[in-house]
Amino acid sequence: MSLHPSPGPRARTPDWVRAAVWAGGFVALLWVLEGVDQIALNESLDGEGIRPRSEDGLLGILLAPFLHGGWGHLVANTLPALVLGYLVLASGIGRGLAATAMIWLVSGVGVWVFSPTLSVTVGASGLIFGWLVYLLVRGFFTRSAWDIILGLTLFFLYGGVLLGVLPGQPGISWQAHLFGALGGGVAAMALAERRPSQRQLEYYG
Repeated sequence: MSLHPSPGPRARTPDWVRAAVWAGGFVALLWVLEGVDQIALNESLDGEGIRPRSEDGLLGILLAPFLHGGWGHLVANTLPALVLGYLVLASGIGRGLAATAMIWLVSGVGVWVFSPTLSVTVGASGLIFGWLVYLLVRGFFTRSAWDIILGLTLFFLYGGVLLGVLPGQPGISWQAHLFGALGGGVAAMALAERRPSQRQLEYYG
């Protein structure tokens, strides 16, 4: 007979810690890839972005958010990607990853279909716009006070950024922004977990 107590179940890592690891890891990967592209590949990775209505450009739907057109482009996306990516994942890693996948796909397909011929689109801004809209409208579907407060706070902080869904800025893919934002709305609606009303609680309780 063993006198040593059996070890108990391992404590589950809190979602906010895992969210920080995922968001930080994603942004770190962006910096590593840009460093490799700038130092070793003479910026050749930028050609692997989304090329509209081209079979070769379909792979860019997967790759484009990992690639950036220079350090300035990456620096501009770094803080929003960290903050918004973390907030999307902090309420549940599985749900956050599912929302990200939806935004990634809707933004990429929208760019592939509607961007000008011969253009190449790279960057994580489609994801960033999608994450922002997802967080802004999620409370409308979940009826959660915390989600509503977070959405209002983000609107006051970043609401002006949403003007980027409009055409008119040379060299900026408004298509990525617009369809990323649409993807965020779709994800918020599709993944919402509504809390039961008081009447339902009384009926089932």
